[in-house]
Amino acid sequence: MRITIIGPFFWIYGLAGNMIVRAEGKMKSAAVMMGLGLIVNVIANYILMVVFDFGVKEAAWGTNIGMFVYTLTNWIYFSKGFSSFKTKVFAIYRDKDIITQTIGLGISSLIMSVMTVIQGVVVLNPISKYGTVSDLAFYGSTFRVFNFLLTPIFGLMRALQPVVGINYGAKQYERAIDSFKIFAVASTSLTLPFWLVSMISPESVLGLISDKIINPTNLVYFRLNMSILLILSIIFMAMTFFPSINKGKPAAIIGIARQLIFYIPAMIVLPKMIGVAGVYYGGVVIDSIIVLWTAIMVKKEFNILRRKDEKSRLKVA
Repeated sequence: MRITIIGPFFWIYGLAGNMIVRAEGKMKSAAVMMGLGLIVNVIANYILMVVFDFGVKEAAWGTNIGMFVYTLTNWIYFSKGFSSFKTKVFAIYRDKDIITQTIGLGISSLIMSVMTVIQGVVVLNPISKYGTVSDLAFYGSTFRVFNFLLTPIFGLMRALQPVVGINYGAKQYERAIDSFKIFAVASTSLTLPFWLVSMISPESVLGLISDKIINPTNLVYFRLNMSILLILSIIFMAMTFFPSINKGKPAAIIGIARQLIFYIPAMIVLPKMIGVAGVYYGGVVIDSIIVLWTAIMVKKEFNILRRKDEKSRLKVA
């Protein structure tokens, strides 16, 4: 843990720099820089764990090395003039308007991260109170599988932001709308095969983690938890879409409402009534409501953008 904590400085700088490269529209360059960091990470871990036999603990240095290389590629990119604007890598400049705008647009992602932690605590408490150690082990396994299946969506979220932002800035509003639709469909398509396997044969998925947690009740809970996966891309894409069109408030509202207004009360009340099952049934109902609400908000925003597009065309004409 102590070794890993050293790395975030490089990770934060590298990720921020990579986001700027994407905002320039240079997706290939951004992917190459990220890929180099990952490759170095894998090689460093292999050398430390296999060649020198330092073990998992010392292999955390491999992650830090990968993060450093990730940051180094950004330093080289900006210092050698590859960017589309003049930069000074180690210069510090404060712009009040930019800071305010950045906080306003980035607050939704911060809220999402904080609320995810809160959700974990809120869910684990009733399972600990009304369930058994086996129930905790099962939830942990299900949570891991669920997050793993969300990985394609998280990746496409990052790619969506510059695409929508660039088109919105160029007043290509219809293309911004189409980008959202394409990315939402793509993320759903990528998760579809894994979702089908999880729904048809949940025991084979859970068996990869532990056979001890497999029983008829847990299989029902697993299917319940996975049933909502396919339509969750709407929420995650919306959380990226709104800040990309300079509207961070709707994304922040979605993140806060999902956890504070729905999740916390439901996880307090339902487990008291029906036990551990309340965690899984409540989660499905809540996410279904949030998906529907988010879809309505996105649809309204599409209409606003289309009206802007029509006005722009009329001015040109």
